[in-house]
Amino acid sequence: MIQPQPQLNVADNSGARKLMCIRIIGAKLKRDNGMIIRYDDNVAVVIDKEGNPKGTRIFGAIARELRQLNFTKIVSLAPEVL
Repeated sequence: MIQPQPQLNVADNSGARKLMCIRIIGAKLKRDNGMIIRYDDNVAVVIDKEGNPKGTRIFGAIARELRQLNFTKIVSLAPEVL
């Protein structure tokens, strides 16, 4: 899990290069079965107010919890869901 205010790389083609996380809302470190997912790099996807991604492509794997949070457009654009 990322901490507040780190520099994040952007994992889509929205045009942004770096982001800073202001606040993390409702995140938890473990899955219900006790598994912890770790990634090599801290990346983010830029979304609008409705929750749709600004970019048309997403690079890299994403967590499957996004499907449960109704970010289905991001899930459909991602090459791999973990």
